[in-house]
Amino acid sequence: MAKAPILTPQAEDFPRWYQDVVAKAELADNGPARGTMVVRPYGYALWERMQAEVDQRIKAAGAENLYFPLFIPQSYFTREAEHVEGFSPELAVVTHAGGKELEEPLVVRPTSETVIGEYMGKWVQSYRDLPLLLNQWANVVRWELRPRLFLRTTEFLWQEGHTAHATAEESDAYAKQILRDVYQDFMVNVLAIPVVPGRKTAAERFAGAVNTLTVEAMMGDGKALQMGTSHDLGQNFAKVFDITYLDDQGDSQLCHTTSWGVTTRMVGGLIMAHGDDRGIVVPPALAPTQVVVLLVRDEDGAGEAAEAITRELQGVGVRARLDAQVATSFGRRATDWELKGIPVRIEVGPRDLKEGTVTLVRRDTGEKVAVPAAEAARRAEALLPAIQADLLAAATRRRDERTADVASLEEAVEAGQDGFARVPWDLVRDGGEARLAQDAITVRCLQRPDGSLPDSEDEPDLVAYVARSY
Repeated sequence: MAKAPILTPQAEDFPRWYQDVVAKAELADNGPARGTMVVRPYGYALWERMQAEVDQRIKAAGAENLYFPLFIPQSYFTREAEHVEGFSPELAVVTHAGGKELEEPLVVRPTSETVIGEYMGKWVQSYRDLPLLLNQWANVVRWELRPRLFLRTTEFLWQEGHTAHATAEESDAYAKQILRDVYQDFMVNVLAIPVVPGRKTAAERFAGAVNTLTVEAMMGDGKALQMGTSHDLGQNFAKVFDITYLDDQGDSQLCHTTSWGVTTRMVGGLIMAHGDDRGIVVPPALAPTQVVVLLVRDEDGAGEAAEAITRELQGVGVRARLDAQVATSFGRRATDWELKGIPVRIEVGPRDLKEGTVTLVRRDTGEKVAVPAAEAARRAEALLPAIQADLLAAATRRRDERTADVASLEEAVEAGQDGFARVPWDLVRDGGEARLAQDAITVRCLQRPDGSLPDSEDEPDLVAYVARSY
């Protein structure tokens, strides 16, 4: 009898494959309340690495971290009517606490534009206080009707940046800087995901924003995933929360504000962008463990050799780990590390060591080669940048092969079922979004013909990327 596969094959049922990977690679589990998520240690290790890389880039862009409360008075939301209209179906509201009905209900933070706007109004007095560049790492709650681990959960982890600027030009430039220098740079160079940057249409942009910028990624099944957004809020929130400053002439002026964020959804994107029928594939730049040294049997000096290789790797800064749990079968352990997507595996066994060799295994290609034991650490270290580059190249090739230029909405619907379609925005602009929505196709973003970000959706010759999405 044939042995049942550990994972449902992608080609057979991609959503089921995704659920299998999340469970069997020990990334997350469903929480006790509907729509919530328990992030397991390995899943959280991936998030910590993402957090560290993004945080480094945020600070390089000049923003400082701080923290705001989880509970926000409901009146803050009702003051910004467009914002609450956009979020009201997702809000979780506390009406009773301490055994009593609250005088004013509290909203469990879905995002913090309102409360941070209130304090920006207190903190900004003069043009000398600008720009005010803030960021927080936090959890948020949005009542999700169709939850899926990492992709859509009622509570999730994220960062949210909030800034205030003196002019529209400055806020526009900063929103673009975050998209380009923080999000796109991280996703391309660390996640090895070739995201498409663009401008959201008016129908798709964030509630209360004058412009929403996005980075869109193609998943393994051809669907799009919005990986991060950066919003230029204009003066909408500044008007409501009185975020004003005195200019150098002593005149009072309204600030221009931005907000921007990425979430634990990036873990889901990582799984679906690179994963295969053996599990996830983690790019070396991200991997919490870049190399695992797997002891086959602790005999004839194999244990000492495995320890020495691990120490050598760690000594040159490689995130290496020794697996000497020989009480568990070698095959089971090798399969588990493949499920977790560790970029390189070094298998150290007494039989190979008698020949002076160990086995080097690449997770992305499955290639196995025997190398001299004395060279194993150096060879593994040298493989890491090659794997990183190859993963980005492979993901770029898949995206480009499944992206079609089309000349009608009908062609866009067909191409957008399992890939991206690029269609002239003029064909979509008047009623086309509603037509595409009938077939579950959405406009993911708009670009200029050269791939740059448009300043307005009214610019001529814009290209719309359309696709099915998560």
